[in-house]
Amino acid sequence: MNTLRNKVQLIGNLGNDPEIITLESGKKLAKFSLATNENYKDANGDKQTKTDWHNVVAWNNTADIIEKYVTKGKEIAIEGRLANRSWDDKDGNKRYSTEVVVNELLMFSK
Repeated sequence: MNTLRNKVQLIGNLGNDPEIITLESGKKLAKFSLATNENYKDANGDKQTKTDWHNVVAWNNTADIIEKYVTKGKEIAIEGRLANRSWDDKDGNKRYSTEVVVNELLMFSK
């Protein structure tokens, strides 16, 4: 049951082309936003769509695959974990971010 404590599964579309960063250590990082949609009917019975945006990061081999095959608008499924980080911006303000760190990736073709 411990493996279910911090697990995220999402299917969505990339909101932008992935940003690929190669660190001095040689490790590769892919960063992108993923849009997921929820469809529902409002109080009047009209169909509505709610879009949520998720910050996603992937490392090493997964980042290599993303760099080669994944572009803006592409539908993918990811499995990973939530990670929180903080930093000080240029004005000294504390900033926070929650990201999905990818463990597995599935690409859909159309």
